[in-house]
Amino acid sequence: MTDHSADIFISGGGIAGQVTAAAFAEAGFSVVMADPFTPVVTADDDRSDLRSTAFLQPARHLFDRIGLWPLLKSHAKPLEQLAVIDTVGWPPDVRDRRVFQSDDVGNEPFGWNLMNWVVRREIWGYLQDQPRMTALYGTGFRSLVQRTGEIIVTLTNGDIVRARMGIAADGKFSPLREAAGISVSTTRYGQKSLAFTITHDLPHDNISTEIYNEGGPFTIVPLPDIDGQNASAIVWMNKGPRAVELMNMPATDFEENMFVRSTGLLGRMHLQGNRSIWPIITQTADQLSSGRVAVVAEAAHALPPIGAQGLNTSLNDVIALLELAERAPDTLGDLPMMQAYGKARASDIARRARVIDLFNRVTRSGDGVMQAVRLIGLKAVHDVAPMRKRVMRAGLGPK
Repeated sequence: MTDHSADIFISGGGIAGQVTAAAFAEAGFSVVMADPFTPVVTADDDRSDLRSTAFLQPARHLFDRIGLWPLLKSHAKPLEQLAVIDTVGWPPDVRDRRVFQSDDVGNEPFGWNLMNWVVRREIWGYLQDQPRMTALYGTGFRSLVQRTGEIIVTLTNGDIVRARMGIAADGKFSPLREAAGISVSTTRYGQKSLAFTITHDLPHDNISTEIYNEGGPFTIVPLPDIDGQNASAIVWMNKGPRAVELMNMPATDFEENMFVRSTGLLGRMHLQGNRSIWPIITQTADQLSSGRVAVVAEAAHALPPIGAQGLNTSLNDVIALLELAERAPDTLGDLPMMQAYGKARASDIARRARVIDLFNRVTRSGDGVMQAVRLIGLKAVHDVAPMRKRVMRAGLGPK
């Protein structure tokens, strides 16, 4: 058994936990991060996260600030255009297509797409050399005692951590959040999402594409070439039984269904590696702190994978918490700081959760009326320039 003392204890060593640890360590705070699993840093591991994330401009700026971007840049694909294709029926019949340009809202791309397992690998390597960082992989959170000026955490290996502030970055079933007494509100849709990587015949031209049809969007996000071949990451949302059927389908049959669902946009598509499957829910914490514990990322909000809002909203939590800590480091974990964090993030999280919930209900519907509403909404958002720019700016994140 070892006693650890730090400014900050972080439960969770996924991407959100890693970035939180890197950000606070770079800012001069001592950090202990614990995760019950060892990091998965290859694509062929059964536990590998095969999803990709389009990191939007605020996330990229955070990476620049804390020294992570030089490690990630060579693995990233810039997203300069977003195409939305509306289809109905099977095989899908294309009704309309609209393209949103990043130069409508500035000189930078909308975002930069990276494979999640690559991000975890690169940040994990970075954290090994940080002098203010202690990473305890293979041991997780067990229990919490809150005191006036500190928290005392017991880990699953018996180690004790004393810290001025705790951060729950340990996922939608966060044990630290539960120990802090923070409840959640959950909406279930009966949907699941498939995530996988493909190569394809035709170039993607750095265009991220969402193809609407019953069950949810089929989203194509550009990746750097794989062995000289065009490559993209796919997130394919469906009703639960259909998603399970696709998950278990032989690769050749799966590729044929994928070709039809994609309307042949990129030519023939070839599955690379494994498929993974994820339930689709909206879940929000009923408060963002309790005592000296703050919740971030999926411990605070789990959102459907639409519009790259999930992990980017998570990193906006980290940005807000870091700015408060840097502004008044002597008040780290104190009640006024925790209240200020809730005030800074609660309304943005609630607004995004409502919008994505509504968007998901409309885009997954097979009802003719709802599909007509979807088409009208797409045209209105794209064709009215002030509305288009406002929606695009809102999607990038809070100012």
